[in-house]
Amino acid sequence: MYRTPWCPYCVRAEQLLRQKGVAFEQIDVSGDHERRSWLRQASGQSTVPQIFIDDAPIGGCDELMALERSGQLDALLGGR
Repeated sequence: MYRTPWCPYCVRAEQLLRQKGVAFEQIDVSGDHERRSWLRQASGQSTVPQIFIDDAPIGGCDELMALERSGQLDALLGGR
């Protein structure tokens, strides 16, 4: 998960992933223009968080929560 320390959406996404018991890496992109540029290319978005599952961009916090509500998140996480 690409994030910044002050982002409330990043905290919310982190909480859900921790509740699910998912191991994940948090990458701070605050002030990292090169990494932010890469994120825009890889995900088409410039906001945080940007969440990738198995190297595939799924979007931000809203998309993560929508996947959870629809029951699709567990399948993407491999039933973890």
